[in-house]
Amino acid sequence: MEGGAGLSGDEDSAGKESDFTLNRHRNLKTASSDQNLMNILREIKSSKTPAVINYGASWCRVCSQILPTFCQLSNSFPKLSFIYADIDECPKTTQQIRYTPTFHFYRDGEKVDEMFGAGEERLHDRVWLHS
Repeated sequence: MEGGAGLSGDEDSAGKESDFTLNRHRNLKTASSDQNLMNILREIKSSKTPAVINYGASWCRVCSQILPTFCQLSNSFPKLSFIYADIDECPKTTQQIRYTPTFHFYRDGEKVDEMFGAGEERLHDRVWLHS
């Protein structure tokens, strides 16, 4: 669903869905398929809006730990687009992703940075740098 998983869901539900319901600025999306992720990437390149993509996996413990921080950052940086892409839901588009979580940062339609692994302060600093 292009609007983001759980954006209209129940806030009391567990996991990723409850994290996504907390987005106040509608600048947080989740890619639900390869086609959806390709559309989001095209939108990033054509709109030139700064963006950060979080490539993760539902089975990745570190990904699950950093996802709430990623969602909170979307509220703190409303001019950035935040996208979560599960590598198992977008297998063709994410073949180049070797580590989870991986974060890609876009500015003016081009990928300008990437970060491997988690760390709340590190992620905050990178998002701030690219905002």
